[in-house]
Amino acid sequence: MAGRNANGESSIYQGKDGYWHGRVTVGVKDDGKTDRRHVKRKKRADVVARVRELERLRDKGNVPKAGRQMTVAEWLDHWLNNIAISTTGENGWDAYEVAVRVHLVPGIGAHKLAKLEPEHLERLYSKMQRAGSKAGTAHQVHRTVKAALNAAFKRNHVTKNVALQATAPPLDEEEVEPYSPDQVRWILNAATERRNGVRWAVGLALGLRQGEVLGLKWDGDVDLDAGVLSVRRNRLRPKWIHGCATSCGRKAGYCPERKNKRPTTGSTKSKAGRRRVGVPAELVELLKAHKAQQDKERERAAQLWHNEGWVFAKQNGEAVNPNTDYHNWLLLLKAAGVPRKRLHDARHTAATTLLLLGVPERTVMDMMGWSSTSMTKRYQHVTDPIRRTVADQVGKLIFGGNSDSSGRTRGN
Repeated sequence: MAGRNANGESSIYQGKDGYWHGRVTVGVKDDGKTDRRHVKRKKRADVVARVRELERLRDKGNVPKAGRQMTVAEWLDHWLNNIAISTTGENGWDAYEVAVRVHLVPGIGAHKLAKLEPEHLERLYSKMQRAGSKAGTAHQVHRTVKAALNAAFKRNHVTKNVALQATAPPLDEEEVEPYSPDQVRWILNAATERRNGVRWAVGLALGLRQGEVLGLKWDGDVDLDAGVLSVRRNRLRPKWIHGCATSCGRKAGYCPERKNKRPTTGSTKSKAGRRRVGVPAELVELLKAHKAQQDKERERAAQLWHNEGWVFAKQNGEAVNPNTDYHNWLLLLKAAGVPRKRLHDARHTAATTLLLLGVPERTVMDMMGWSSTSMTKRYQHVTDPIRRTVADQVGKLIFGGNSDSSGRTRGN
């Protein structure tokens, strides 16, 4: 039997039980005692390999903590409710929570955290898609577990982030479907007949996100003299909890005494989202008329008016619910006689218009609140064909012939 090494040094020896043993000092435990790990294998080579691995992890400061190993479900619960909740915006945390509750805990929650492998994640993504989930949903789950495991790695609960090794399903590019200029005019004409109709002009002309439009306040955000809007906050969707003393038997959102546990607004989607946007003169006039109409509503509401300062408010001055805003959008599209599209497509319309006008990419990024240049590339398939059509029309007008797709003129 081999002799043991001096204190603090790793040792490898064969015990009376016939097994090979290894002992590695990796640090100090929380109680101040030396943290010396024990390895036991049938073959000496296997013990040597594990001892060297522990030494390597020790030297990098990545040795997993001693004690009972957490399951993936236990770590996700801790990460979600103690780490992510203080470092992530409300909407981002909601997306994390759904990914954890609906997919990660049922799918891989029983695994030991330290023994999670990339293949476990890849099998989960495949199972999700076979069950009908879109690739985008699998990617959201992938982003969630990657963030959770990154926090676990920093705290030495795992020796590596296996999500960095796992392959998520290919993500299809979200199709950009802007409205045409004629369709925009039809929408705006229909909006003039509706209360808060200017809200849609702001979205279509300036490309503000839904939460950014509904988060605007007259004081500090709107300078009609200078023709500038300042985007500072994002209107959040309510998150209801029961307010009844005894269970009413309904979902929290339908409880007669429901309470919103979330603040009315939060920060913008990113730092780039905090921006100042120039307002066309025509839109300035529409906002002035809208403010005058709101002042009349304030007078009629009298003491029932909630003086919260929203640019677009309910008839009592309270903030508009994003869900109500969305349903108003669908009603507007029906009245305008245009195809039903997502509310976010109004933002795509504004971005496409800016790019077609030849506005520099950097300026478009600032106006739209984008933090990455990759966003403008998503509009390439929309703007290039339109530019090609314009070039063909110019060719016919100037040269009197028919231009092919390459711009060359064909004779008669």
